[in-house]
Amino acid sequence: MPFIHTDPGKDYLKIIEGGITASKGFEAASHAAGIKYKGREDMALVYSEAPCKIAGTFTTNVVKAAPVLWDKERVEKKDEIHAVVINSGIANACTGEEGMRICKATAEAMAAEYGKTAESVLVASTGVIGMQIPVDKITAGCKELFAKKGTSLKHGTDAACAIMTTDTHKKEIAVSCTLQSGKVITVGGMCKGSGMIHPNMCTMLGFVGTDAKVEESTLQKVVSAVVQDTFNMISVDGDTSTNDTYMILANGMADAEEITEGSEDYERFYEALNFVSTYLARQMAGDGEGATALFTAHVVHAVNRYEARLLAKSVICSSLSKAAIFGHDANFGRFLCAMGYSGADFDQNKVVLTYQSAKGELCVFDHGVPLAYSEEEATEILKEPEVTVLIDMNDGEAEATAWGCDLSYDYVRINADYRS
Repeated sequence: MPFIHTDPGKDYLKIIEGGITASKGFEAASHAAGIKYKGREDMALVYSEAPCKIAGTFTTNVVKAAPVLWDKERVEKKDEIHAVVINSGIANACTGEEGMRICKATAEAMAAEYGKTAESVLVASTGVIGMQIPVDKITAGCKELFAKKGTSLKHGTDAACAIMTTDTHKKEIAVSCTLQSGKVITVGGMCKGSGMIHPNMCTMLGFVGTDAKVEESTLQKVVSAVVQDTFNMISVDGDTSTNDTYMILANGMADAEEITEGSEDYERFYEALNFVSTYLARQMAGDGEGATALFTAHVVHAVNRYEARLLAKSVICSSLSKAAIFGHDANFGRFLCAMGYSGADFDQNKVVLTYQSAKGELCVFDHGVPLAYSEEEATEILKEPEVTVLIDMNDGEAEATAWGCDLSYDYVRINADYRS
């Protein structure tokens, strides 16, 4: 289920309608190319009429899909990008040299539509590993996508829908950001992800377009920092995908001053990208395969940020913790256990655990001592579609948040017959 937009909390940030086409100069399209399934849109295009500076992060899995290798090269060579071509259904992973040839053929087919080289195109794929993409279908799809592209919000939404696999809903958001000069830039994005989601990039594909003017090294620094507290803090099932790709394209078409490191505008741009990325990350965590709840672990007063992250991620990654959330079971021992093997060093006699949701909050463990509480009240709190375990370490000033989902019967059902 889609989760509610949160308030950006900054007077210079405003949530606006749309996603990847919200920024000036960005167009999008979707198309049913028949890559794997018939009768569903399975290709998407993101296009900018002006060349884009790019930055990105990719899977940490040693087994990397062909599109990841293609896009990493584009980032490393600082190529100026006009287009991103995405397909769903087949991941183009573990496909050898043929997989790389398909990436090149796809990029060449799209670049031919606007008279540039293949190096001006990013490619991305999601779906089944180990299958070859029919090259004739994906290259023909490029021509169709370019003919269909447009700037409307619907074009962006259709693209966000076309990249879905086991996702139950599209994931997109956009914000406007007012710079110190009063000029306004926009940051809009879309992503997909529901399974094979785990910290250190996850089967997620994420794309953000902005009309801000930002130099590559600055853009990469912002992206790398934002990812640490957003996409790297989610988990659905503990499986780090072969295809994880998160890219931002900046075309500079807002007619605003260049954003430089160390400036106030840099901080504003960071907050804009961080908000968009946090929203998209939470969407993926809450839409985990078979999930019924978004499961948040919020660690406060930890000794440092590193340990706060370790603790939060360990709790939301625990299968027993996830099962407890699914069963609405207030078994705080599972969360403490996950904290204990996280690698963080802490005193259990300082820890306070509290359950929170729209139905209220309930403290169940206080400084090493279990508290008496109503099981009925705890169940009501844990039955909500968004549940938080607040973990107070009482040991410092650092905090971190991680997002996951419950573990339901349907997760096994979905993944047991994923190829059929």
